Amino acid sequence: MPTITQLEYLLAVDNEKHFGRAAMDCHVSQPSLSTQIQKLEEELNVIIFDRSKKPIIATEVGLAIIEQARVVIHEHKKIHAIANQGSKEPRGKFDLAVIPTLAPYLIPLFVGEFSKNNPKVNLKINEYKTEDIVKLLINDEIDAGLLVTPLEDERIIERHLFYEPFHIYVSEDHYLSKKKNITEADLDTNSLWILEEGHCFREQVLKVCSSDKSHSVLPNVEFTSGNLETLKNLVKKNSGFTLLPELAALDLSSIESEKHLRRFKKPAPTREVSLVHSRSFLKENVIQAIEDEILKNLPKRVRSLKRQDIEIIDIY
Repeated sequence: MPTITQLEYLLAVDNEKHFGRAAMDCHVSQPSLSTQIQKLEEELNVIIFDRSKKPIIATEVGLAIIEQARVVIHEHKKIHAIANQGSKEPRGKFDLAVIPTLAPYLIPLFVGEFSKNNPKVNLKINEYKTEDIVKLLINDEIDAGLLVTPLEDERIIERHLFYEPFHIYVSEDHYLSKKKNITEADLDTNSLWILEEGHCFREQVLKVCSSDKSHSVLPNVEFTSGNLETLKNLVKKNSGFTLLPELAALDLSSIESEKHLRRFKKPAPTREVSLVHSRSFLKENVIQAIEDEILKNLPKRVRSLKRQDIEIIDIY
């Protein structure tokens, strides 16, 4: 009979397509993991992984076994979740994924208070892009995600948290720096610094700028970044502009804001931020505690936004 540990190793190899990385994910040595996978194959009298392929792929029968292993692991986790739900106090392990354009700005606002108020919760937070968060949720590899919605995915439950307006971060020599109450028609993508492909914020920015592609700001330099702070520094030290969500502009000094930050005319383009989980979710008391701490620690100007003052930008 396969053990839970063997099935967890099996899923790790399938996810990583590499024995070494799977072993690192499971915090064991590669020989230990490989031995357990081999024992499982011998017990079942099948080959689960084709090791001659690079990256490693599952055989036809292996795919069926892996799919069933996901079901078994999911049901195994439910036992612990049900037990923890019996306690009024949030407790247990909780894996939370956050998109990169939210994590540096939102997590510091609430994680300290959450830790203090929920000492029996072992909260693990990682950054992933939206597409990866959805896959991890569906595969039951994380408990919840903080990302931009609506996803319009029937497999996912979305718990709306707040709206986050966009602002323009502009160089001092740029024409936008002289304007107030900027409209979307004022934006020129020829001077726009933008995130690399794969970020939902990139797609929203291109929609705001009425463009399906970005251009190089410097004629002989092509640059991509997954970090808003990098884009801010490129604008500040060179030329052009970028868009920032509200939380990314919170820590700007009054001097920097005056020099570089410009606001949109109402209704301002805005993104919707939600806490999401799969439909089979059981850890309600923990996710409610996370939601409560986020809402309690949001800046007042975010909490007090009026729906008529914003325009929600879709992510697809």
